[in-house]
Amino acid sequence: MELFLLKESQISQKGRFMDIVLRNNLILITTSFETLNREWMKNFLNHHSRGMLFLSKSVLVFRNETLTEVRDEFLRELSQYHASTHEYDHKFFLRSMLKFGTQPIKIELKKLDKTQKIKVNLYAYDKNTVLITLESPNSWVLSYFRSQLEVYVERGTDISLVVDVSDHRAKARLERTLNKKDVLHYHLEYSYDNHFLSKLYSDFANYTFGDLCREEEQSHLTQLYRLLECPVGASADDIKRNYKKLARAYHPDKILHENPTMIEHYTQKFQLLQEAYTTLKEVS
Repeated sequence: MELFLLKESQISQKGRFMDIVLRNNLILITTSFETLNREWMKNFLNHHSRGMLFLSKSVLVFRNETLTEVRDEFLRELSQYHASTHEYDHKFFLRSMLKFGTQPIKIELKKLDKTQKIKVNLYAYDKNTVLITLESPNSWVLSYFRSQLEVYVERGTDISLVVDVSDHRAKARLERTLNKKDVLHYHLEYSYDNHFLSKLYSDFANYTFGDLCREEEQSHLTQLYRLLECPVGASADDIKRNYKKLARAYHPDKILHENPTMIEHYTQKFQLLQEAYTTLKEVS
């Protein structure tokens, strides 16, 4: 469904492209990857690394009350850049954008940008620590990993991160992070040795399944617990708490992304969460 447009400005030219639409629930910027790499754009996104949602071909930046000045400065730079090769006064458009101070900003890459493959190596020192390494420096891919795993990152360089996955929440977050293969115009290709999974889940044998001892049932239940980001055998309260948190996050009604594929993904995820909760509620 199309959202009601409050203001709209569309600019397109050879070698340079930008489309800015002010909607009632977000500022939508469609541009090229070249523009995304300009210093003022990267500075804005780096400041908001903990409040970003990386999507395929786009990134969604949520408002941060402590970064109001950074946001306003970004909108000024954006307005000036937008108007730099066109004969119009950017100040009027800037005033329009500043009125959307509480709305998220979505930056979307135009469809013509070719996907680039990025190789990511995973290594488990043991069940508590994972090393993520890129073959060469890439600030966008590393920003994605930091935005998803920042609270668990112990240290890092321009090509690597060491992540503490000593509790089940950290492992669940890592799994969810690695499940995403497309970030902006990059396609992530993961590689790891034969010992990666056995080291990471070496304590899985300590979990108990009660009377459900058949291998097929164990495998199915394990997937349900993982889906709800709970350790196997979690209490009913923990299951309920995680279900409510994830159901809110993946409810299709809250999706701002217009891509039908993304809407379908969230809908399927929401349905799986409901099925997992219904099943585990009885087991626990």
